[in-house]
Amino acid sequence: MSFHVMIIPTLGCPSNCKYCWSSEEDSPVMTTETVEDIVKWLQNFRKEPVTFTFHGGEPLLAGADFFRKALPTLADGLHEQGIAFALQTNLWKMTPGIAQILAEYNIPIGSSLDGPQELTNFQRGEGYYEKTMAGYEIAKANGLNVSFICTFTSHSVKFKEDIFKFFLDNGLNLKLHPALPSLRDDNPEKWALPPEEYGELLVYLLDQYLKNLNRIQMMNIDNLCQCYFGGRGTVCTFVDCMGDTFAVGPDGSIYPCYRFVGMPKYVMGNVRDQPTVEDLAKSEPWKLMFQFKDYVDKECGDCTHIKYCRGGCPYNAIAPTEGEVKGVDPHCIAYKRIFEEIVDQANEELFGGGAGSGPAMFGFGGGAPSAPSGKAGIMDIVRKHSTPDEVQY
Repeated sequence: MSFHVMIIPTLGCPSNCKYCWSSEEDSPVMTTETVEDIVKWLQNFRKEPVTFTFHGGEPLLAGADFFRKALPTLADGLHEQGIAFALQTNLWKMTPGIAQILAEYNIPIGSSLDGPQELTNFQRGEGYYEKTMAGYEIAKANGLNVSFICTFTSHSVKFKEDIFKFFLDNGLNLKLHPALPSLRDDNPEKWALPPEEYGELLVYLLDQYLKNLNRIQMMNIDNLCQCYFGGRGTVCTFVDCMGDTFAVGPDGSIYPCYRFVGMPKYVMGNVRDQPTVEDLAKSEPWKLMFQFKDYVDKECGDCTHIKYCRGGCPYNAIAPTEGEVKGVDPHCIAYKRIFEEIVDQANEELFGGGAGSGPAMFGFGGGAPSAPSGKAGIMDIVRKHSTPDEVQY
């Protein structure tokens, strides 16, 4: 079994997105000595393969020298376990030199665009679109694979047709996030996408995806279908991430997820002390994460989707309640809406009936019919994107 460590070189970021909750001015930058401490910590922590995601803030602010030293330090120090890398960046600081370093390790990149230029710049700051696309061209020229995350807010959801058309017409794969309330913000709900609207958005995008299956990849829809048909979560929102996901902040502090980085209340330990699993398990943040797991087992036990939903994201659940476990992910409404749509459509394809016809059963080797209408169906999505072995982040 693999686990995931998110490395946050800095919480600083040159952009100024209106709904951002994960950047801080004057944040320190991680040193290569801290990267060496990460290796020493993990050499005796768990022997399973590990995926590292560089996140932020803006990780490329750490500079070319940081990655030139950090990547081989991690790769060589943990090669016996097996490692993989990923990077989330707005691409503003991408240079040919950095791109070549990342290409040596075949690192996939996630970036962010909220749709057409005017809309992206409105939500993420003037000039954001132009700077990100300039970095995208550099990354692409150096053979790097870039996918984009689109954050839908209470504002941008009104333009969902324009946003989908933008990604489709520009040949860009799409992964979407709903804007979240923040533990850091005095007005956390201002940009947050209401769960009911998120659910309807997912259904809309599923319909558009089925009409354009050969022209675009929508990773969220792929994962939702894989979750249902595989009977387990295949994206970090829908798994018990407790004890399998960690984040390391610029100073070496260890957190249960990158969304908590920079908040002292959620520090579990520090890599320089090389804590064991047992050490981290004594911390209050660890106990809080497992409290959420226990809450889901109790409160969601009768839900037909519990095996592959798991109550959604713990951060989403505790953000509106000042860090206390009082409910599941508020997007539960949206998850149920899209899962039920997937079930209904799949059963219609397979059995000619609705959700009451029983669970959809099929083999990945083919033979399942497409949608009765002749257009692409749920089963075509599953066949095109078979269930991965690893959880997606």
